[in-house]
Amino acid sequence: MEKYPTPTTRKRPAATFTGDVFVDGIADGSDPSRLVAAQVRFTPGARTHWHSHALGQTLHCTDGVGFVGTRDGRVLVLHPGETIWTPPGEEHWHGATTDHLMCHLALLIAPEEGDATTWLEAVTEEQYHAAHSLLGADRAAAGIDQP
Repeated sequence: MEKYPTPTTRKRPAATFTGDVFVDGIADGSDPSRLVAAQVRFTPGARTHWHSHALGQTLHCTDGVGFVGTRDGRVLVLHPGETIWTPPGEEHWHGATTDHLMCHLALLIAPEEGDATTWLEAVTEEQYHAAHSLLGADRAAAGIDQP
């Protein structure tokens, strides 16, 4: 058994994220497990660029309200306690809403060879703001009063 030191929080680069996103690494994909795990905090309006994962990715929301969107236009709203799986190769993005922080655990397995993540272009403002149209229906379905 080993105990690791508390990771240093790092701000993610504009090359792969829009807005302020902070990551605390948990596991780096080293053998033998190849698990990559991080706690990712998105400030309101912040999000990833489009990307995919060689072996898929699990996202588990711990705080706030966020989105996960796919190229086919599907967008899922993410709340604390909910988990979303993106299959291998599925191009997607995730991030906070415009008026809430969002924090999730990001979990994936690094492939034996090659990159675990393929980064693509930024999510457009139009794509990001279109996701917000789901909030009204999502809030109503959850029994939450509209602001």
